[in-house]
Amino acid sequence: MSRQNFFPPRPEANPKIYVYSIDAANRKGLLKVGYTVRDAASRIAEQLQTSGVKYKIEYVTDAMRKDGSSFTDHDIHRYLRRIGISNPDGEWFKCSLKDVKAAIVAVTKGERNEENRTLTFSMRPEQKEAVQKTEEFFESFHSDKENQGKTPQFLWNCKMRFGKTFTSYQLAKKMDWSRVLVLTFKPAVHSAWEEDLMNHVDFEGWQFISNHPETLNYEEADENKPFVCFGSFQDFLGKNKSTGGIKTKNEWVHAINWDCVVFDEYHFGAWNDNSKGLFDELYEDGKDEDLEYIDKIENFDADIIPISTNQFLYLSGTPFRAITSGEFIEEQIYNWTYSDEQKAKSEWETNENPYSSLPRMVMLTYHLPDSITEKAMGGEFNEFDLNLFFKAEGEGDSAFFKYESEVQKWLDLIRSSYLEANVDNLKLGVQKPPMPFSDSRLLSVLTHTFWFLPTVASCYAMRNLIGSRNNTFYHEYNIVVAAGTKAGIGVKALPPVQEAMENPLKSKSITLSCGKLTTGVTVKPWTGIFMLRNSSSPETYFQAAFRVQSPWTVKNLDDRSPNKETIIKEECYVFDFAPTRALRQIAEYSTQLNVEEPNPEKCVAEFIHFLPVLAYDGSSMKQIDAAGILDMALSGTTATLLARRWESALLVNVDNYTLKRLLDNDQALEALMAIEGFRSLNQDIETIINKSEAVKKAKKEANDEEMSKAQKKKLTEEEKEYKSLRKKIQEKLIKFATRVPVFMYLTDYRERSLKDVITQLEPALFKKVTGLDVKDFELLVSLGLFNSGLMNDAVYKFKRYEDASLSYVGINKHEGEDIGLYDTVLSTDDYEDSFVNEPASHGFIKYSIAGRDGLDEFSEIQNTAGIYFDQNPPVITNTVANTMVSELPTPAVLASSPGELDFGMIEPGVATTLDLAIQNVGDLELIVTEVITENNAFVPNINTFTVSGGSEQMIAVTFTPTQEIPYVTNLILKSNVGDLPIVLKGVGSTDTGIEDIQIGLTVSPNPSTELFLISWDNEDQTQIAVFDVNGRELLSLQTTTNQYKLDLSNQPKGVYFLKLQTLEGNIVKKLILK
Repeated sequence: MSRQNFFPPRPEANPKIYVYSIDAANRKGLLKVGYTVRDAASRIAEQLQTSGVKYKIEYVTDAMRKDGSSFTDHDIHRYLRRIGISNPDGEWFKCSLKDVKAAIVAVTKGERNEENRTLTFSMRPEQKEAVQKTEEFFESFHSDKENQGKTPQFLWNCKMRFGKTFTSYQLAKKMDWSRVLVLTFKPAVHSAWEEDLMNHVDFEGWQFISNHPETLNYEEADENKPFVCFGSFQDFLGKNKSTGGIKTKNEWVHAINWDCVVFDEYHFGAWNDNSKGLFDELYEDGKDEDLEYIDKIENFDADIIPISTNQFLYLSGTPFRAITSGEFIEEQIYNWTYSDEQKAKSEWETNENPYSSLPRMVMLTYHLPDSITEKAMGGEFNEFDLNLFFKAEGEGDSAFFKYESEVQKWLDLIRSSYLEANVDNLKLGVQKPPMPFSDSRLLSVLTHTFWFLPTVASCYAMRNLIGSRNNTFYHEYNIVVAAGTKAGIGVKALPPVQEAMENPLKSKSITLSCGKLTTGVTVKPWTGIFMLRNSSSPETYFQAAFRVQSPWTVKNLDDRSPNKETIIKEECYVFDFAPTRALRQIAEYSTQLNVEEPNPEKCVAEFIHFLPVLAYDGSSMKQIDAAGILDMALSGTTATLLARRWESALLVNVDNYTLKRLLDNDQALEALMAIEGFRSLNQDIETIINKSEAVKKAKKEANDEEMSKAQKKKLTEEEKEYKSLRKKIQEKLIKFATRVPVFMYLTDYRERSLKDVITQLEPALFKKVTGLDVKDFELLVSLGLFNSGLMNDAVYKFKRYEDASLSYVGINKHEGEDIGLYDTVLSTDDYEDSFVNEPASHGFIKYSIAGRDGLDEFSEIQNTAGIYFDQNPPVITNTVANTMVSELPTPAVLASSPGELDFGMIEPGVATTLDLAIQNVGDLELIVTEVITENNAFVPNINTFTVSGGSEQMIAVTFTPTQEIPYVTNLILKSNVGDLPIVLKGVGSTDTGIEDIQIGLTVSPNPSTELFLISWDNEDQTQIAVFDVNGRELLSLQTTTNQYKLDLSNQPKGVYFLKLQTLEGNIVKKLILK
């Protein structure tokens, strides 16, 4: 997978357990239990081949657990044998269907026993290194006579998802320990410690003890076998309220001399008052149940805790305070960062890459429109305040957002249905950014997400708002509120999340939390986290963010490799809507990871090499480099962003009203027409106004009447003509507007408005640079052709960015002066009160210079510029060559023929190829930079190519279905003129060629608003399945009746596919839900 492919598609996966019987004397009373990722009937037919033996499918069900893990028929076989079911041959068992169903339920629920350990993975290299370094330190410490009476301490500073629990147990085995105590400040990590010990084959014979009601307690344990005791500081170190002594139930903990005491999630408790600060970060107003225990351990000190041990092991993913305070020296620390992990993943050379299942993280930040953020600007940097924006009141079903209409706009925005943002995109002529719930690449993988909100009330308010009638898009997601005491204490908050997922490959869910489940839990299907709250510490931010980096794999997707794992989650995503805050967190976190590296840019560069950051600044989505992130963290913006503000289509107005005013003003029109490129301006404006109004009138007169093809063609051509002319004028005006900011770089008069600088100080230079007299430019501004408000904003952002350089050497000669914008001046107080940060991005400074009249056709002009900052020497730009032509060629236009490819019914495993013509109907060269499909069943034969004007390029697309399901996806061509999606569709089917009439199939009504009555002639075993256009199976069942009433009332309107498998053959029917 390309490292630049930030949105890889999810592989198709639909593992199933099937049970069938056959009509054979030697198999009487026996059931066959099998596994497949294809259609069960096809798999069974493949096994029986041409034997002619009649079979009956007894049962088919998903082979997925609610936590996202899968299982195979071998797990079911193992369970059946363990409970004494006879297994005379291979996969055949002498039992009832009820017995098999009970076994499937037990395996699905993950019921554990000593004989049913299933985990066999070994340590990765860094885990082995951690064990070795720790063992050497402990042995060296104990062998030194000067350390008698002292207890050694060692810290694992390892990223979240390192595998600290598993590696700790391996250390215990290596050190030959038999009594290990695990103490944590976060009881929610209970399940992780229990599962690794009880499920892995390496720890057979070990016992897991805790005060949890569903686990073994100390009295029940076998003292001759090694054990791990898990408990919280709050419980084991808490005092009896009535006597002030040790709790009676925990006296045994204090009586044992432990081989090792492990402090898990150490960063939450090791710094007294600071630990309270961290808890306040995670839990609203100190109301979460875990916070009430902190006071009991306020003076925690490992040296004086009332528990004896031979050594201490500290575990943390963010122990920054402990390291910087000098609590641990270098030889007492093992470090393993996210960058270390991803670097090891990319550099692994053999096939068995132990890091391959660990997803890469991608951060996407979004600069929200002012219409959404204006109610919640504030905080230290007067930036977008997420806590204020998502502030809520009330409880439970009555909770609501204070700014509910703005939050609703945000919900619309993240699925690209916010009208204002779409209009701005059209004006700017830019592509829509990849929004989480609209971009097809993201939408297909973000089936399960975690939303990190400020408070319990905001979690319930979000649930209520999502559930409202107008938010039908979100109704197909199961919403779980994991917040407040109702959600359960610690690990008890996890089961409702897993229940909501059911089969995570088929379901969709959103988990809403304000702190629960952000540490110590593993939820494999979570693929994205939405950071919807403020966070002042990188520890809190990344503790939560790394929750979505849990590996998610499924075994045996090809039915032939029982131990082969297919990666479901290649990438995971962090979405942040306060860009400045997000980039500041990255800057702080990455520099804290390596305190020995003096260059912060190098630290950030290494980190974001493996955690790319894509920032949407309101006009485009760009990947940011280390310098840009540090720019943003320090000053709140970047030089590139400032330059792009002067290229915005929002700076100029070319609507009919403004163009009419321009046409009616001879002086303004004459001034503009004197500039190169505006010679035919008056004619162009007349054409735009006349044709746009003519088209509008024709459409209005036609009203609801059906127009003829000739009328439609004429209207379309006229519409294209005036829109093309309008865009050309817009582009020329933007080009002109980019000349204005040159004066910001050529003046040191910060206290004067840019307009004053132009009109009073540099009027002659303005004429030379722009081709306009100052008075003519003012006239154009007064006619509304240029947006002075946005110009003020652009100059303001430049001055804000310039601030850092003014006092770079400790002297600011402009201190206390007013600040000039475009046509207004801010006082020093007003300016300092107005600081606003913008998201980071990088690009270029664009400028234009008018050419002399009378240049020959195809004359080449080379331009080089010097950019001046204050009194410093100029920064010399690169040289740009321009060729002068009297008429610009038509831009490349990307089209395809046909508009979609329909492969029809193809047998699984059989490849079929169709051709597609990619056409360039413009004059300039078309460059296709990438050809991608959103489904691996469709493969194009070419990835990049160029097409000259008026030519075409043939693409061969091969369709190879792997399952008997419908396939509908997009072939996306990315080019220098935008993207073109082309619909690809086909049906995987072993269809024997039967028609509706052969089995008397009828579907009525079709189209339907909700119910479809399906009937056919025979009453033999028939399997029914229903799929949506993405191939997602909505229904699968067997029946011996000859009719079925299908209810799709809970599904969105659209096209669905009905598949019937009968003894005569297979048939697929299209259903239309109105």
